[in-house]
Amino acid sequence: MLQHYENIIIITPILSDDQAKETAKEYENHIIQKKGKIVHQEHWGLKKLAYSIQKKQSGCYHLFEFLLNTDLVSDLELKLRQDERILRFLTVKLNKYGMEYAEKRRKKFLKKDDKL
Repeated sequence: MLQHYENIIIITPILSDDQAKETAKEYENHIIQKKGKIVHQEHWGLKKLAYSIQKKQSGCYHLFEFLLNTDLVSDLELKLRQDERILRFLTVKLNKYGMEYAEKRRKKFLKKDDKL
């Protein structure tokens, strides 16, 4: 059964913005390959970190909202752990309140894109 998840990855700032987007695209393809479905994703770009990670002061953030079989989430997280380009990641299973909030955020994000 597919469950609703949200995942934020922090990609090393050594990569260019295009390389960071390519890295995110690899994980998008990985989720789709595992019979998952991408609901929404946002590339937040380079942000300053609250504390240094691996002597890095900033990181490139990318958010995924996806549906995936519960058994395959650990496979995704293992792949993230093994990737040197990923400084940190967080995967959260969304309950009904989390899904409501994600829906509001998506609408807000789409409105922001319309203004650009």
